[in-house]
Amino acid sequence: MYPDTQLYIDGQWRDALAGKTIPVTDPATDETLGQVAHAAAADLDLALAATERGFKIWRDTSAYQRAILMRKAAALLRERADAIATTMSQEQGKPVAQARVEILNSADVIDWFAGEASRTYGQIIPSRARDVQQQTLKLPVGPVAAFTPWNFPINQIVRKLSAALAAGCSIIVKGPEETPASPAALIKAFADAGVPAGVIALVYGTPAEISEYLIPHPTIRKISFTGSTRVGKHLAALAGQHMKKATMELGGHAPVLIFDDADLDAAAKELALAKFRNAGQVCIAPTRFLIQQGVYEAFVEKFTAAVREIKLGNGQEDGVTMGPMVLGRSVDAIEAFVQDAIAQGAKACTGGKRVAGKGNFFEPTVLRDVPLSARAMSEEPFGPVALLRPFASYDDAIAEANRLPYGLAAYAYSRSVATVNALGRDVESGMLSINHIGFGLPETPFGGVKDSGHGTEGGSEAIESYLETRFVTVAGR
Repeated sequence: MYPDTQLYIDGQWRDALAGKTIPVTDPATDETLGQVAHAAAADLDLALAATERGFKIWRDTSAYQRAILMRKAAALLRERADAIATTMSQEQGKPVAQARVEILNSADVIDWFAGEASRTYGQIIPSRARDVQQQTLKLPVGPVAAFTPWNFPINQIVRKLSAALAAGCSIIVKGPEETPASPAALIKAFADAGVPAGVIALVYGTPAEISEYLIPHPTIRKISFTGSTRVGKHLAALAGQHMKKATMELGGHAPVLIFDDADLDAAAKELALAKFRNAGQVCIAPTRFLIQQGVYEAFVEKFTAAVREIKLGNGQEDGVTMGPMVLGRSVDAIEAFVQDAIAQGAKACTGGKRVAGKGNFFEPTVLRDVPLSARAMSEEPFGPVALLRPFASYDDAIAEANRLPYGLAAYAYSRSVATVNALGRDVESGMLSINHIGFGLPETPFGGVKDSGHGTEGGSEAIESYLETRFVTVAGR
């Protein structure tokens, strides 16, 4: 049974004060699964007041104790992974096996940040006088507001939530209305682990109304947002007006550079899995495939063959490796991108059409010889479409890879040490994976440059944006 989802405020699951709800739809069947509570300003006021109280409790809780509670939450998440995976597949569409991987990876993220809680080191700074001590302290910045999308309902939240809790911050999570039950299951694990009331809040509602209410509010001291570049710029500007710290993980349009000396079999297999994971609804998904002319035809053949092995269907069914897209309007957008590219000369190697009948299904699609004038080559096609085109020289590949204002993720395949070393310097991307798919581990940075945002949500640097540095100097008199 799919659960209806309530708000979580001050340690209690509760309906919205006005009783308003939003329907949740199964993207594979178009059927209504259940309801999620719709918060209004009065509910947000309760969450803000509770979060302020919770911060005072949590900041004074030792890093050692915070880590214990976080690890208990991670253990509970692992115990409940099978049940939560079924729920996530129902509301988000991805196959159950992929949902389970997301949940287990999220538990690893919690464990990682639990360890970081006790590594928020300050410094002793050598002074110019013998009787003076100089030190810096790392202290939690304060209550956080986090805004997350629907494509990874738990993973997108857990990085923000875990970093905030490890630092000693309280947090209000604005979850995705399309996929609300999965985030609720994550928050329940923390609540059941013993995180005090008020430290975590979970709300749903109209995204613009919630963000424009929470961000300017004096209680909130930091925001973290994952979503489109357009919305991210608006929220970053709003945060800047009120001098709030902001971490932004925004849109991408990841280039893939396949050189003449690449292992084509490995590249085709690995990139097909990465491109069509979660129906291509992944901000770091490889999208613009730039293939050197000498191996272009061979790679197109191998990659297309790998994509044809993908089984499209309801994520609840055995053997399915790609489910539906979450939103019907997303299918419309992908269809328009494909039709535009074909009209301008691109050729469909496989796929290219929506699937008739119920559900938000679009075929895994490979387009070759895609001209730069095609909309999809400049606007992020957030779905199951791979765009292939040849390049002549290294410089040509770099110029195209860096042409767009995005800089989140990039991929490359080459056996040349010289090429590999040059790519790290020349590709304008916050993350670059060469000869494998290597993003998203808890201990590694995760973030972009240029219009893809700023800050990181992984690795040892991630906790820094939830802390502020204070300088204390004392004379021994």
